[in-house]
Amino acid sequence: MSAWFDMGGHGLYVWSSYGLFVVVMLWDLLSPWLRRRRLLRTLALKIRREAARRST
Repeated sequence: MSAWFDMGGHGLYVWSSYGLFVVVMLWDLLSPWLRRRRLLRTLALKIRREAARRST
C-alpha cells in the first residue's frame, strides 16, 4: 500500500495535484451559491432601507 501511495517517488506531486484539483472543484461549485446568498442579502437590505426611507 505504501508503494502505491509513493508512486515511484512521484507521490507527493501526484497527491498534492489531486488535492488541489478537489479544492478548486469544490470552490467552483460553492462560489456561485455563496455569491447568490450574498446578493440576496444585499438586495433585501436595500429593499428594507428603501421602505424605511419612504415610510418616514
